[in-house]
Amino acid sequence: MTTSTTPSPRAGDPRAGDPRGTHSQRWLILGVICLAQLTVLLDNTILNVAIPSLTEELDATTSDIQWMINAYSLVQSGLLLTAGSAADRYGRKKMLVTGLVLFGTGSLVAGLADTSGQLIAARAGMGVGGALLLTTTLAVVMQIFTSEEQPKAIGIWAAVNALGFATGPLIGGFMLNHFWWGAIFLINLPVVALALGAVIALVPESKNPQGDRPDLLGALLSTIGMASLVFAIISGPAHGWTSVRVVVSAAVAAVVLTVFAWWESRIPHPMLDLAFFRDRRFAGAVGGAVLITFGMGGALFLLTQHLQFVLGYGPLEAGLRTAPLALTVVALNFSGVAPKLTAKLGTPVAVMASMVVMAAGLVSIATTGDGYTGTAIGLVLIGVGCAVANPAMAHAIMSAIPPAKAGVGAGINGTLAEFGNGLGVAVLGAVLSSSVASGKSLSAGLGAGQLVGAVAVLAGGLVAAGLLRRAEREKKPPVPVA
Repeated sequence: MTTSTTPSPRAGDPRAGDPRGTHSQRWLILGVICLAQLTVLLDNTILNVAIPSLTEELDATTSDIQWMINAYSLVQSGLLLTAGSAADRYGRKKMLVTGLVLFGTGSLVAGLADTSGQLIAARAGMGVGGALLLTTTLAVVMQIFTSEEQPKAIGIWAAVNALGFATGPLIGGFMLNHFWWGAIFLINLPVVALALGAVIALVPESKNPQGDRPDLLGALLSTIGMASLVFAIISGPAHGWTSVRVVVSAAVAAVVLTVFAWWESRIPHPMLDLAFFRDRRFAGAVGGAVLITFGMGGALFLLTQHLQFVLGYGPLEAGLRTAPLALTVVALNFSGVAPKLTAKLGTPVAVMASMVVMAAGLVSIATTGDGYTGTAIGLVLIGVGCAVANPAMAHAIMSAIPPAKAGVGAGINGTLAEFGNGLGVAVLGAVLSSSVASGKSLSAGLGAGQLVGAVAVLAGGLVAAGLLRRAEREKKPPVPVA
């Protein structure tokens, strides 16, 4: 059964792609696309608690484990811009359905894998579907809600992001306590099936009515460049930052991404319009997003190890102990408190204040010692900061981009998150390794990594707030002179 939608404007209509027309069941649709988003985000963290099981049952090496975790992010990062551009051109609903099918297929293969190589390959396949899902969900939100409703809708979307990120260890721990490790992937199948049926029945199709020609060379260059960059980042800790593998892949990334930027600046219909980066609102949100995901991604990677190896919790207990973060984010965004706070303070002040709170939370975790109280306080503080900062920056990015390019905007937002997260895991993991190698205890090494994450988050607040403030001042009309 299909639902009625606002008639789509024809190509050439100035209203084309404008989100002012809303869908009558937009809040239900938001729930559907958040369900699809949740499956992708769970797999960003769910493997962290399965590391001991995978090491034992698949005889996986440290390098194998790192690739099981990072193959997913590597493929997603490389394809996000291409996936967003494809969604704009060919239809966001089509790409959403395709992403669910690919993600479900990859989950099935991963759940039945009996070697490390098979699991790594399946995770890479899941990353293809994940790239399509991450870009289309946010793009659909921008299309079906009015500009007045977008902050609240993006807040809920961002809360689901945090929920998936933080509850991955909880769900993974529960599954490992009752089933074998493959169940953490097979549990995706019923969720994917439910989301697929709901998307087909409810989500309206939308795409760029201009019908820009596909930028095939740009897609190829962005995929190779971003994949090479993320490969260098995740290889650094294991092989050394000056190793041939890292230096060559970093050089390939630098050259290819430079060519990509040159190509995009010369063609009439670029996949990524570089003029976006001249918008200080966009640039501020971009800078803040990279640094916040750097600090948060790496710090939460260290947190799961702290809970298990230092405090001695099992996988399920460790997952439960991370719950305060997700619960805080969900409560503040679903209740509407976070978007109201942002509206009251203004985006620059809200972003700065929230990142200060997040940094304080990371410091609390870093200095907590062998008890859980300081960790719990830190998780709540991080949750408060995430609830305000993440949707504010996502909205700043998306609102600076034309509605017809919503898929590309979502691709940029997702690329920043994946890049920052991968860089955070690599760099803070390297801080941990070097601290332990220098003779410090595991607990001291984990604390050092958390403090580096706190500095990155605080820097992100300063960068984002400063640029967002300048953007607001530039947009204010001049004061008339008497």
